[in-house]
Amino acid sequence: MTSPAYDVVAIGNAIVDVLSQADEEFITAEGMTKGSMQLMFSPEAADDLYAKMGPGIEASGGSAANTVAAIAALGGKCGFIGQVADDQLGEVFAHDIRATGVTFTTAAREGEPSTARCLIFVTPDGQRTMNTFLGASQFLPESALDHDLIASGAILYLEGYLWDPEEPRQAMRAAIEVARKAGRKVAFTLSDVFCISRHRADFLDLMAKGLIDILFANENEILSLMEGEDFEAAVADAAAQVPLLVVTRSEKGAIAISNGQRVSCGAEPIEKVVDTTGAGDLFAAGFLSGQAQGKSLQDSLRLGAICAAEIISHYGARPMCDMQELVAAKLG
Repeated sequence: MTSPAYDVVAIGNAIVDVLSQADEEFITAEGMTKGSMQLMFSPEAADDLYAKMGPGIEASGGSAANTVAAIAALGGKCGFIGQVADDQLGEVFAHDIRATGVTFTTAAREGEPSTARCLIFVTPDGQRTMNTFLGASQFLPESALDHDLIASGAILYLEGYLWDPEEPRQAMRAAIEVARKAGRKVAFTLSDVFCISRHRADFLDLMAKGLIDILFANENEILSLMEGEDFEAAVADAAAQVPLLVVTRSEKGAIAISNGQRVSCGAEPIEKVVDTTGAGDLFAAGFLSGQAQGKSLQDSLRLGAICAAEIISHYGARPMCDMQELVAAKLG
């Protein structure tokens, strides 16, 4: 087995985020569930909601894309595979992710639908409520996979959100096979409870077949996956089925369990939570960066907490400071 040329290669939704502030009344009036993500199934619905937004910030996003962009900011070498359309937002996404140093070579898709967008409403308490039009991102075909890129990454990181549409689901199954044949690890993030409710059987099957080496979840997701109400019982059940389980717990920090060893870390203190968009993505970035560098579970958790704290201290899901300097200052 050759040494990996990349730390992490990710497959996920290629999305442009539009963030705007909103009050609780607006969230309720529009029928949204605060703090969650819901899909919009037509460009007309996306356009209608977009028209109701206040002044916003546009930036490239997507869960796995956020993660590899942050790993690159930490000094890691990453690749990303995701589908954009041949349109203005597609050009914005491609430029932004390449500008972070991430390798992105997936060809743009001709015709409709347009590049995916996520309309994010941030309430005064920093909670983000996301409304996603998946557009072109849900049509990532297996033929778009760069097998050499996947095989050259130490870790293949898969986004649960992209498991929902059939075409990219098949592409990710094929990517797992490529990574496995190359002797690489596969990490999977559950992304959201709605993903689990629709694909629990698939996720459990991947775990049962030993196809997931690292599983990321938050508290609600691990309870949903294990169909339980007791957090510790759900964690124990899931940990028995994967080599490494990582569970984030918001202000309560995070835990990691590997081969019966359990470690935890607290949340990194910040002055004010401004926007929780991308908190899980950046935590995964810090943790995976630590693992790629051969750090311990404890140190990897701390690195994840530092990255998550940085991202929730401002609007948007991409770092706004020199991440390497931040980590050096925090870890001495």
